[in-house]
Amino acid sequence: MTRTRYDQVCEDLVNRPRRWLVTGVAGFIGSALLERLLDLGQTVVGVDSFLTGHQKNIDDVLAINPDERLQFRFIQGDLRDLEVAKEACKDVDIVLHEAALGSVPRSIKDPIASHQHNVDAFLNVLVAAREAGVGRVVYASSSSVYGDHPGLPKHEDRIGKPLSPYAVTKRADEIYAQVFTDCYQQQIIGLRYFNVFGRRQDPEGVYAAVIPRWIAGMLEGKAPVIFGDGSSSRDFCYVDNIVQANLLAGTAEDPAVTGTVYNCGCNGRTDLKQLFAMIRDNLAKDTPEVANLEPVFEGPRAGDIPHSQAAIDKIAAALGYAPTHQVADGMAETVAWFARRLKKR
Repeated sequence: MTRTRYDQVCEDLVNRPRRWLVTGVAGFIGSALLERLLDLGQTVVGVDSFLTGHQKNIDDVLAINPDERLQFRFIQGDLRDLEVAKEACKDVDIVLHEAALGSVPRSIKDPIASHQHNVDAFLNVLVAAREAGVGRVVYASSSSVYGDHPGLPKHEDRIGKPLSPYAVTKRADEIYAQVFTDCYQQQIIGLRYFNVFGRRQDPEGVYAAVIPRWIAGMLEGKAPVIFGDGSSSRDFCYVDNIVQANLLAGTAEDPAVTGTVYNCGCNGRTDLKQLFAMIRDNLAKDTPEVANLEPVFEGPRAGDIPHSQAAIDKIAAALGYAPTHQVADGMAETVAWFARRLKKR
């Protein structure tokens, strides 16, 4: 079996541990990063305000191997406060900035909150990391920055007009990152996440992501709602692929690969009707009564793009990224994880 760049990075981290800051550590991506980093023997500082993250996500990770608790320090705080960002960045080698206020509909309803949590907080992290002498900052951007550009797959150098305040915040982050690279010679890498899914993603609330919301609803016998006619398609990317991209970006030794953004997806497309069938069929293996469920269709939502698909040749060439999970593999693991957890409630 061929050793991948990711295999090499993980081996190197075990032999030469680093000190990492994971912002948004109580979110589902942040907790997945915490899980992998502790598994590799790293020291991790985590910060979260619990606005959208949950203590149970941290507890779930720390319960996997209780001995690893000693290598984790948690700061409960809001990164809109510069002093919180400064405290979090002390003595850190690498920052993985996941903290954000997600959801296109939420940003349309409350653009000020989205700007504060996604732009002001990110600026604080950049300033704090610079002052603390942090070696590398990796931050979460979004495929939403492609806006109305019609091209498929999406290439990093071709973006369109933003379609939501959320998309504006993520584009603003990219611009700030470029300016801080140019003005202060900071090593910064942006990762444009496509539609990330996986364990510990929140199934509850008005702005819950579609996959955990559908899983939870179907387990209760509820038909999921599809906005539009179901032909909209997304590049759904399992969270373990996102973890890989962050670790590759955080440890890449060539500074020439910094100062830019990379797509992070699988270079595939799944439409919403296919997604529904995939979730239903996986659930039906252990919950046969869901097999006859059919979706309900409602009008399309403002700010949603019709299709997305990540070109991943740039991140593959620069960082050695190679997805370990395609959507079907990741969905099988995700549905099984949620089914176990939600049936216990």
